[in-house]
Amino acid sequence: MHAIHKVETSSFFGRLAEQITRFSGSTVAFTSAAMIILAWGITGPYFHYSETWQLVINTGTTIVTFLMVFLIQRAQNKDSLVLHLKLSELIAAT
Repeated sequence: MHAIHKVETSSFFGRLAEQITRFSGSTVAFTSAAMIILAWGITGPYFHYSETWQLVINTGTTIVTFLMVFLIQRAQNKDSLVLHLKLSELIAAT
C-alpha cells in the first residue's frame, strides 16, 4: 500500500502564504492595487512629480514583486507535488 503524502500547510508561514496567495488572486486585491496606483498618480502634481514621489511607487512595487515571486514559486511547487502524487497513484493502480 502506498502512503499518501500530505502537502505541508500546518506551519504558521505555510498557512500565511496560503492565505496571501488566495487573497492576491482576488478582485479585492486587484481593485486595491489599482486604487493605490490611481491615488499615486493623482498626487503627482501635489508633490511636483518629485524623485521621492517616484521612489515611493518604485520601492513599493519592487517589494511586492520580490515577495510575489516566492509565493508563485511555492504555489507551483505545491501543484507539481500534488500532480506527481496523483500520477504515482494512477500508475500504482494499473
